[in-house]
Amino acid sequence: MMKACTAVLPSKKLVWLMLIVFSLLLESVALIYQYVLDYPPCVVCIQIRILLVAMIVISLIGLLLRAYMSSRFVSLLALLAVCGVSIERSWMLLGTERGFIFGSCGFDLGLPAWLALDEWLPFVFKVQTTCGYTPEIAFGITMAEALLAFFSVMALFIVYLLFVIAKPAE
Repeated sequence: MMKACTAVLPSKKLVWLMLIVFSLLLESVALIYQYVLDYPPCVVCIQIRILLVAMIVISLIGLLLRAYMSSRFVSLLALLAVCGVSIERSWMLLGTERGFIFGSCGFDLGLPAWLALDEWLPFVFKVQTTCGYTPEIAFGITMAEALLAFFSVMALFIVYLLFVIAKPAE
């Protein structure tokens, strides 16, 4: 049975590489919006960037340990958890933008002193503005809407992979 399970989709290198590439692509788009299009990031935007880095790291671990069923399963569960938090952060960003969530965000990331990403890599993780709006990507779709859609689809994809991993190949 274990041999049959190793042949299923999540053990394929392409799946893990795709997860890494999508996360890197989103990080790149964020940096283009920041440095080329001059849209400074807010605290929630930076938190989403941190979550994308977590997705990259988890996907790299999944890629390197894809031969082991348990590591694939744990990596996919961790990715699903990161997607869940990313959906919540994207919802918060959208709610702040649209005004159905009342609150404000300042310049404090809320990270512990031992994880001072904003000091180590300020060009990627430094908060530069307060929350309020996100830029339009295309066709009237804002970045907050696009992020919410992306992470929701990603979560569904990971749930699918978890079901594939749990079902033995026939």
